[in-house]
Amino acid sequence: MKWVTREKVHVDRVACPWLIKRFVDPEAQFLFVPPEKIPDVVEKEGAIPYDAKGVELGHHGHKCSFDAIIDKYKLTDPALLGLAKIVRAADTDKMELAPESVGLEAIASGSMMLAKDDFEAIEKQGYVYDSLYAYCKLNLVKQKYAKEIEKLDPKQRRDFLRTKVSERP
Repeated sequence: MKWVTREKVHVDRVACPWLIKRFVDPEAQFLFVPPEKIPDVVEKEGAIPYDAKGVELGHHGHKCSFDAIIDKYKLTDPALLGLAKIVRAADTDKMELAPESVGLEAIASGSMMLAKDDFEAIEKQGYVYDSLYAYCKLNLVKQKYAKEIEKLDPKQRRDFLRTKVSERP
């Protein structure tokens, strides 16, 4: 399926392709166009619009497009919901929601100075979202297995955490 959004990607427009490819549509193709061309691309290409004014998969209230995709596709993975909070905080300038959002905003801003286009930006920042997702999973594992973890030596702890984080939800 084709997906279309505004060109010159930033936090939400990089996070959404990562989310879509990994949890909604592994074969997704992304199009980045000037905002005024989105309706034409939707009509001509049958593309699904996201993170654009007035679309279903856009900002609504205090939630960003990443949240809208999670809601629409009924994604319930707790680590993904934790990542959504970080993305929302960075994308809506509500950094107090998640301290990690400050770093995400900095990486997104710096990346756009280095990437030659939107496609390269989403490709290169994919690792950041993989890492933040793993970080969110790690926090959940540490909470769930706190008593077991404290009994392990450092090597056992690292191996245990890596194994648990790599498990599918």
